[in-house]
Amino acid sequence: MAVTVAIFLVEDLRQVEGALTEYLSNMGDFRVVATARTEAEANHWLQEHPGEWDALILDLVLDQGSGMNVISRARQQPGAGKIAVFSGYASEGIRHHCISLGADAVFDKTETEALAAWLKEMSGASR
Repeated sequence: MAVTVAIFLVEDLRQVEGALTEYLSNMGDFRVVATARTEAEANHWLQEHPGEWDALILDLVLDQGSGMNVISRARQQPGAGKIAVFSGYASEGIRHHCISLGADAVFDKTETEALAAWLKEMSGASR
């Protein structure tokens, strides 16, 4: 029996959020359980829903605040899931900084297939 992977998506652009949500649902055992558009919304959801997510996919540039601060907050949670940054600003320096903050992986927004492969590998390893 397949286990659904609960994904918390932090993305400020509705078009990207919608496309990612559809893409993930078409991949099979992935379901977006919540979304946030700002750092404050993301941190509030994390505080109110500890342990309710298996993977966090987040952008770094948000309507308000930064995804970098969300990485730190998410990583501090007991039983935190995997964290993937999905950003148009994924330079080598940004990648290293995000990993040092606690991200498990960093993908440029042009690397959708690499993100999908990482999610599939992560979900298989967690079962």
